[in-house]
Amino acid sequence: MFLFEAKRIIIVVFGALLNAISLNFFLIGANVYASGFTGAAQLISSVFNDFVGIGISTGILLFILNIPVAILGWFKVGKGFTVYSAISVACTTIFLEVLPIIHISEDIILNAVFGGVIGGTGVGITLKLGASTGGMDIVAMVLSRMKDRPIGTYFLLLNAVIIAMAGILYEPENALYTLLTLYVTTRVIDAIHTRHEKVTAMIITHKADELQKAIHNKMVRGITILPAKGAYTREDKNMMYLVVTRYELYDLEKIISEIDPNAFTNIVQTTGIFGFFRRDG
Repeated sequence: MFLFEAKRIIIVVFGALLNAISLNFFLIGANVYASGFTGAAQLISSVFNDFVGIGISTGILLFILNIPVAILGWFKVGKGFTVYSAISVACTTIFLEVLPIIHISEDIILNAVFGGVIGGTGVGITLKLGASTGGMDIVAMVLSRMKDRPIGTYFLLLNAVIIAMAGILYEPENALYTLLTLYVTTRVIDAIHTRHEKVTAMIITHKADELQKAIHNKMVRGITILPAKGAYTREDKNMMYLVVTRYELYDLEKIISEIDPNAFTNIVQTTGIFGFFRRDG
């Protein structure tokens, strides 16, 4: 357990370093913006520096923006998840302050693409270990645990504001390059973890009852249990069918590995659902 937690912290810190490299080496110098709270912090910092004449770093602003959502996550999501998110935000802030802002390339397209790739890798590996980079991830987790809210809408609205302000305050091309960065970041995260709002899990197991209890103790999701039979062994099994948000995927994988490590699980993208996928009560 100690080794697992140590690995988790190392990955979170490394992810934070990648995020800082993405910003200071590629995006900030090119006036191209990242997604979510990081992009919002970038934009606010640019406005203060260029229009108000007050120098406030992106790292400090990112830390300030994350304080209220960290408090929300502490009470609504869980202490463990929030602690790792806080570590990620704190390390990103430190790295942003320590690493210099440099121009590796004068080509804005290269900056947008490589900034998106490196930043997406940092976010992706952090999500894969069941942590987050703070900001909108915590907000989305809170919404997913409270009600079946359209999480993607909140990401879209915040990123739309960032893109629009980039085009209005600077050159229109900046908005297009920012859009390119957001697309690349999303694709990279999707390749490493998942950026889909919801995924469907189909679990073939001998321990359906134990898994059902463990899953319902952790998350409020409806489960359909169907009889199944192994084609080769002819053994009677059960298939559990449930839909979860991407923020609950790590918890689901952990529960399955603890209750039935021999279970076979298939995770597929869910593009849409009709009706409710929450459990009543």
